[in-house]
This record gives sequence, C-alpha cells and structure tokens, in this order.
Amino acid sequence: MNPTPIATPHHTTLWQDLRALPGQYWILFSGTLVNRFGHFVIPFLAIYLRQQGHNAGTTGLVMAAYGAGALVAGAIGGYLADRIGRKPTMLISCAGAAIFMLLLSQAHGVPALVGTTFMTGLLTAMYGPAAGALIADLVPPALRVRAFSCQRLAINFGFAAGMATAGFMAKQSFMALFIADAATTIILGLTVLFGLKPRPASAAAAKLGWSHALQHMKGNVPFQLATIASLLIGIVFWQMSSSYGLQATEGAGLDERAYGLLMALNGILIVFLELPLTSFTRRFAPVRIMATGYAIIGLGMGMNALGASLPLLVSSMIIFTLGEMIALPVGNSYIAGLAPDEMRGRYQGVSSISWSSATMIGPSLGITLWQFSPAILWVGVLVASTVAAFLMLATRRYVPEG
Repeated sequence: MNPTPIATPHHTTLWQDLRALPGQYWILFSGTLVNRFGHFVIPFLAIYLRQQGHNAGTTGLVMAAYGAGALVAGAIGGYLADRIGRKPTMLISCAGAAIFMLLLSQAHGVPALVGTTFMTGLLTAMYGPAAGALIADLVPPALRVRAFSCQRLAINFGFAAGMATAGFMAKQSFMALFIADAATTIILGLTVLFGLKPRPASAAAAKLGWSHALQHMKGNVPFQLATIASLLIGIVFWQMSSSYGLQATEGAGLDERAYGLLMALNGILIVFLELPLTSFTRRFAPVRIMATGYAIIGLGMGMNALGASLPLLVSSMIIFTLGEMIALPVGNSYIAGLAPDEMRGRYQGVSSISWSSATMIGPSLGITLWQFSPAILWVGVLVASTVAAFLMLATRRYVPEG
C-alpha cells in the first residue's frame, strides 16, 4: 500500500483552530472531562481491597483482571465501532461500565471481584476505540493534532481534579466513590445519547469482520511499525506509575506526599503547555516529531540511572513530560490518518490493545528489574525508547512526508 501524506505545514493560531473544531467534538470533550473527573475507583482499588482484608495476591489478581478486560476491549470495541457505529458502541460502554461499577461495590469473594473487575475494565475501555474513531470522523486531518491534544487535556485535568476530590471522599466512604464513578459514567452516556448525532456504520464495514481488517493491517507497514513502537514506549511510560515510585520513595527516601506532587507535576505541565506546544510540533512531519518525543521520553526516564535524588527526579519528570507532550497528541492523529474510514474503529482497537498490553507488562517488568538493579532498568528504558524512535523513523520509507 502507499499511504497518502499525513501532515502538511499549518500556519493558523491555536485560537483559530479551537474555534474551527466542530460543535459535536466539543460535546464529546465535555463528556470526557466530566467522566475523567469521576474516574475515582480504579486508582483507589488496591487501597479499597486492602481495607476489605484481601492480601497482596488477591489485589494483584483483581488489578490484572481490569487490565485483561481492557485488553479484550480493544478487539470488541474496535469491531463494534465499525460494525454498528461509534455512538451505539459508546452507549453500550457507558451503560455497561456504570452497571458493573456498582456491582463491583457489592462483590466480596475473589471470583466475584475478579469477574466484575474484568467486566468493568472491558466495558470502560470499549469506549476508547469508538471515541478515537469518532474524533477522526468529525475532525479534518489538519485539526486532528489539536483535537487529540484537547482530549488529553480533558483527561488529565479531569483526572487531576478528580483525584483531589476522591481522596477526601475515600476518607468518608468508599461506597461514595463507586456511586460517583458510576454517576459520571452515566452523565457521559447521556451526553453521547442526546448530544451526538448518529453516524451510520459504513456499509462496507458491516460486511467485513476482523479477518479482513487484519489482512489490511498486514500490508500496512507504517501501522505495524508504529504499533510496535507504541508498545515499547507504553512499557516505558508505565514506569512512571510503578518503578519510578520506588525510585522516589525507596531510592530517594521521599514520602508519599512528595511522590504525589511529582506525579501532579506531570499533569500540571500537560494542562498548561501541551496545547500551545502543538502549534510548534504540527509544523513538522509526524514521524519525526514522534521519534523525537519518544527519544525525549527515554532520556527523561533513563536519566534516573544516574542516581536517586529530588533534583534528579524533578528533572526526570519535566523531560519525560516534554517528550510525552511532543509525541502522544501527534501519535493519535498519525494512527487515525493511517486507517481507512471503514476500518478506523478496528485500527483504534489494535492501538488500544497495544497500549493495554504495555499496561500489563510495564509495571511488573519494571518493578522486577528495579529490585534487581535500578541502573539496568533505567538503561533498558533508554534503549527501548531509542528503538521506538528508530522504528518511527523507519516509516518514512512508506509514508510520504507532506
């Protein structure tokens, strides 16, 4: 195959681009903001299970079940987004996720906890491929970097504000977290139901299953390279919420509050700097920007090989976040541009599977390596990011740079 150019230079301002985004997109943005604010339970699930008297083995199994559900969701959500349409898939996701979140609050035995957590992860993550495909449907290619960056802003701002609220709520009642999480998911569903216009599924997509899409992906070398690169960078990315925490607490001797502030620094930088930064990054070919961002992400995490101290950890987080802000908004737009319209949901689904796989692999692998040798882990992170960057540069053979 010979993909069309993905990017051309743009000279419009941030404000002009935001005004040009369609109204349907801003409805989706608003729903995402509310929903991510109410994403209370999963970040506190390990603490909740511990307070319920479950041991570390059960907690790990339940958390793995959530990741496994998200992994399966990529295949199911991507197929349904193409087969029955984006909006119906998103409605199924919101309704099912809210129901199983409430069921999870009543689950106590290990089989019930694992089963309800798996279904919660599956139904929650089904939303992603459909929403990503819908954004690509609604937004012209020239504005997609802005659009996906705005979505990241909604996710990060909503999550940061929600976590501050959830901390106070959890002290009063964990049940309140489950109810609030389900309620904000229902609000998202109502936003989709009444705010978004139905877009009929492609007639071609309705006749074709996963086998046809996988055959198409088999011939799409840029997508293959980008997916492998995304898996590698995802494994690196998830060190921030796992082995990086060990580096900060056990390595540098910081307390949990200091570690929380380090994590908050990431979200603050994204909220205030990512959108303006896209005015610069979108002037260049996406593969070059993604390769640069991946390399900077690796540098940020890899510099922890130099030791564990507060100045080094702060510098590491700033550099890591810079790479994230450079690469990820462009990456979402790039993947959307590689997919044919009738397969866009399934392409987004495979991207979701890649990221979910990294979520399952990254933390356990990183913690194991950190306990063996922090230096080996951080050097390995740098190598993985460098490989991801070179994989993106290799796609230049197949995708003309507009």
